[in-house]
Amino acid sequence: MKLVYKGKTKDVYELENGNILLKFKDDVTGKDGVFDPGENQVGLSIEGSGKAGLSLTKYFFEELISEGIKTHYISSDIENNTMEVVKASSLGKGLEFICRFKAVGSFYRRYNKYIEEGSDLDAFTEITIKDDNAKDPTINKEALKIFGILTSEQYDYLIEETIKISKIIRKILKEKDIDLYDIKLEFGFDKKNELVLIDEISGGNMRAYKNGEYISPLELTDLILGDN
Repeated sequence: MKLVYKGKTKDVYELENGNILLKFKDDVTGKDGVFDPGENQVGLSIEGSGKAGLSLTKYFFEELISEGIKTHYISSDIENNTMEVVKASSLGKGLEFICRFKAVGSFYRRYNKYIEEGSDLDAFTEITIKDDNAKDPTINKEALKIFGILTSEQYDYLIEETIKISKIIRKILKEKDIDLYDIKLEFGFDKKNELVLIDEISGGNMRAYKNGEYISPLELTDLILGDN
């Protein structure tokens, strides 16, 4: 297999069959040694986080597929921290779709003059550009059209799909008495030029709370998969 890209939390390889292999690492995003899914840099390394992230990703993808959601997921090898997926092209140079149920993290830091921390946001969804140097700025529908990244129809579809997926994840967590505050998703075009959910779905790209207390990525995996 051929190394395509070394990412912050995953390395990407191209397989001989044309599919992609994602190798999950123990590095997580954060700042000053503190985990933060909203950060755009590696903040620390947590032993076992790669395996935990992959295990939860496998679980969520299989649940979403059973709900009719189109994804890039094919299979996973938990022992080797790898996941095989269909090859998909990114949207522009990379977009992230963030669905927010509570005002926390970067959203609260930006708008704390207008809203109290922890206020309900009713699945408010925003899109950011993956650009470390620019600190992942938000982008709107009009700009995405101007840059030729998404059409109006594609934008509307992805906002709707983001909310649908996020509510499925929130429901799964709620069954474990866990509250989902926000979640970050990514999409891409597959070989058929269809928009599909890509990347991962784990504690590393969401904020979850239980009884008002934040749950770390490793704890989240234990709480969700502990009885499975």
